[in-house]
Amino acid sequence: MEKEKNYEFRKRLDVVHKPDIFDRTKQPQADEIILDGSWEIVYDGLPQKGCAALDLQDYLQVCMGIGIPVVKESSGGKAIILKEELADKGFDLAVTQEKITISGNVRKGVHHLEDVMNLREAPYLPVKTMRSDPIFTPRMVHSGWALDFFPDSHLNAISHAGFDAILLFVTGPNMTSHGYLDFNDLIDRAEAYGLGVYFYSYLNSFKHPDDPDAEEFFDHNFGSVFKCAPRAKGLILVGESCRFPSKDPRNSTERDGRRPQVGYFPASDYPQWLNVVKRAVRRYSPDADVVFWTYNWGRCPKEDRLALIEKLPDDVSVEVTYEMFQRIQYPNHTMQVPDYTITFPGPGDYFTSEAEALHKRGMRLYTISNTGGRTWDCGMMPYLPVPQQWFKRFRGLLEAHEKWGLTGIMDSHHFGWFPGPIEECARWCFNTPSADQDEILRKIAVRDFGQEAAELVIRGWQKWSDAIASYTPGFGDQCGPLRVGPSYPFIFYPVLYPFAEQNMHFPFAEYAFRGERYLNTLYKPEHVEGHTFIGRRIREDLKIMPAALKIWQEGDALMDQALEKVPEHKKEAAERQVGIGKFFGHVLRTMIGIKKWYLANRRLEVTEDFVEANAILDEMTAILEEEKKNVQETIPLVEADSSLGWEPTLEYACDREHLEWKLGKLDSVIKYTIPNYRLTVKKF
Repeated sequence: MEKEKNYEFRKRLDVVHKPDIFDRTKQPQADEIILDGSWEIVYDGLPQKGCAALDLQDYLQVCMGIGIPVVKESSGGKAIILKEELADKGFDLAVTQEKITISGNVRKGVHHLEDVMNLREAPYLPVKTMRSDPIFTPRMVHSGWALDFFPDSHLNAISHAGFDAILLFVTGPNMTSHGYLDFNDLIDRAEAYGLGVYFYSYLNSFKHPDDPDAEEFFDHNFGSVFKCAPRAKGLILVGESCRFPSKDPRNSTERDGRRPQVGYFPASDYPQWLNVVKRAVRRYSPDADVVFWTYNWGRCPKEDRLALIEKLPDDVSVEVTYEMFQRIQYPNHTMQVPDYTITFPGPGDYFTSEAEALHKRGMRLYTISNTGGRTWDCGMMPYLPVPQQWFKRFRGLLEAHEKWGLTGIMDSHHFGWFPGPIEECARWCFNTPSADQDEILRKIAVRDFGQEAAELVIRGWQKWSDAIASYTPGFGDQCGPLRVGPSYPFIFYPVLYPFAEQNMHFPFAEYAFRGERYLNTLYKPEHVEGHTFIGRRIREDLKIMPAALKIWQEGDALMDQALEKVPEHKKEAAERQVGIGKFFGHVLRTMIGIKKWYLANRRLEVTEDFVEANAILDEMTAILEEEKKNVQETIPLVEADSSLGWEPTLEYACDREHLEWKLGKLDSVIKYTIPNYRLTVKKF
């Protein structure tokens, strides 16, 4: 494949209707109709940007090479009739030999037809009658194009992917994480593609509702945003971003080492705070969906969390994190599930306990599912290609819908989403009738890799899914090697002047929104209640994670075999998909390597034996040489696919430039730091 420049992935992301996908070797089945130039699209609405009629017309022209007119009145021949009913979130579809009728939400109906033809790779549709409704709404995502940036092309892609709302970090009226943005313009453009806009609050909230000027304060900070943009769909409120001077003595406004900090405990006066925020918002937008997210107190006692649930106002939605904080028992140690991972598909006890309590109260239940495909299992990947593991989450979410009325999901946090098999399977499964997951996956494999390669691809995905299900990363892993992948530095722990690098700065771009705030450049395994202590845990990791890597590499081998069978016209896209999976194998190697490196450094710092110290230095040199090889093998993957090595809040952190920076740091430790440290391993 040709090398891609940084950000060139956006060109692929912008292409919703892929050109000339019609496989003319395929023949229609007996129960299928054929769309051709003899059909017309009947639509009596205004033919404007984003409308379903023009979208279907463009799809048939670009993807299938078929020109079909859009008309207001039928000529009496074969017709696709679109009957818009604005209040309907689903659609009715009837396909006969002469007519296709979509009524209700015609955009979703049109997208369904396109999905069917995409899998079929032909303008063939089965004769049928069906009703489809979204199981989850809203389905919210952050931008996968750039943080808080939503060009029309990306709004179009989001709509086609099955999401119905976008998320925007807000710091004030018309102000986002990147500065000024015309909120109403974004709302107008999003509505053209059937999308609502949710504001994610980064607003100043540090005022107690008892204070005499509280109403004025919250009207100024929260109400003003909705006064500016009253058609926004809702507001996301999460503890760490919405702190206030709680009077609950069980928490503290400062880190005092004895009590949880405000924003990280289910304080008894949160309902009071939530009510004053709600009043400020709904003063200007009466129907705004105020979403209260309980993310930050998952470690707190169950009785404290549920006591807060009992007191929340019943006219808000409550978002509960799905998998985080669950304790996973291994034979010799215990792990606690960190942020946003698919290693544990969930649900966790934290989610189920609060979901049950909310269901009893009849309140709206949301969760963050990350079913756009991206997680913190690696910040530098467009999605985790482990569909069979994702299916476990899909099934859990669908069960939560049935048991507790789960209605809304946040399909991604700030890391956004990217088109691929995960989000495609999700949209087939999250609308009625919910599709058979394995059947859809097989159809995707056949379409993307060809009939001969499909079985090997499915087996490869299964290996990758088995691998990621076999271990649990730590919080320190997510804030270290998993955040930036193979560009993560291996820093020498003993302080050796002038080679001391413990305060090394990772070379994030100046314009990166988060940068080092999201990364521990020096590997620091966290001692968290719920985890077994690090001395045992890291040694157990080094038994479990190499086994996971072996399984992952077995998946790589199956994918390589599959690529040999992929038709030439599908090969470039297929190689890119496989490259995403192979990249994660290199991430695992870095995570394993840094754990070995950490232990070797600790042993070196405490040994008193000269012979042992030199042996450890030999071992450390071997670890670095192995990591050099790993980094070098990663470079061709990131050069072939610019979506690798990038995350919206971090920008590029594992592209060729950063990997070469890492190689330079490895060479420095091998050539200078370790030889100079050896000079101290003696009696002077």
